[in-house]
This record gives sequence, structure tokens and C-alpha cells, in this order.
Amino acid sequence: MMSEKNNFVFKVLSVVAWVIFVGLCIEAGGLIVNFIFSLYKPEFVQNLYQKLDLSEMYRLSKWAFYSSYTFILVISILKAYLFYLVIILLYKLDLSKPFNSFVSEQITQISYFTLSIGLLSYVARQTAKNLEHRGYEIDQLNQFWVDSQAFILMAAVVYVIATIFKRGLEIQNENDLTV
Repeated sequence: MMSEKNNFVFKVLSVVAWVIFVGLCIEAGGLIVNFIFSLYKPEFVQNLYQKLDLSEMYRLSKWAFYSSYTFILVISILKAYLFYLVIILLYKLDLSKPFNSFVSEQITQISYFTLSIGLLSYVARQTAKNLEHRGYEIDQLNQFWVDSQAFILMAAVVYVIATIFKRGLEIQNENDLTV
């Protein structure tokens, strides 16, 4: 009974992870298209994904424009890749023997990517605040890095889980050798 319930939960988690992954890929793709259009056909940006129009910033400072957009693109791509790693983990996780080196490494990698997203989002937010103090309009940018603290906290939790999995793997290997 418990394994049927766990299998159902993991199937639901897989579906949710896929939905989030697809959504993040669409967001990253839309932002890439916006970026390209903003360089070559800025008049169309208002009709594109999220209407992210940074043409005024581009006019005032190319450096501010490129740095802001680089943060946006890298963070959105990292988020999509993070959920790709989660999907791989959910498909390769064997509940009958969860402590294996692949799962341990995958969870560790997820914690590193989560921390990277959190730290990069924090740096981007501070950079945007600096731009705001210099007179740039950044209201439409805040949505891309508003959750930096949540990612940093989540990275810490996932890292603790990764450490527990590593220790569980060590204990499992020791038990396998003694039997």
C-alpha cells in the first residue's frame, strides 16, 4: 500500500516538475526572443512576451541594458535547467534503494544550481537597485529576482538533504561489505 502511494506521489511530482520545466523553458525562450527583438526591432517589444521593454535603458546606457538582460537570461535559463535536473532525479530515483551515488550527486548538483540562482538573483537585485539610484526605471525587472532569498534558503535545505544522502550511501555501502 505504501509503495503504491509513493509511486503515485512520484508520478504527480514528475508531472508537476514537467509542467514547471516547460513553463520555465517557454519563459527563457520568450526572453531570448525579446532580447533579440529589442536589439533589431525595438518597436515590436511591446507586443512580445511579458512586454519587457528596456529600450529606454538601452538608449541611456548600453552597459545597463546588457547587464540587466544578461542577469534575466542567465537566471531564467538556470531555473529551467534546475527543473531539468529535478526531472532526471525523479526518473532515476529507485525508492527500493534510494541511497546510490547518482541520487546523491544529483541532489548535490541541484543544491549548487539552487544556490547559484539565489546568489545571482541577489547580485542582480542589488545591481538593479544601483541602477534605480542612478535614475533608471527598473520596476519591470524586479519580477526576475524577487525570490533570491528563497532560493538561497532552499539551497541550504537541499544541501543538508544531499549530505544526509551521502552519509546514507556510506552506511549502506558499509553494511553491504559487512554482510
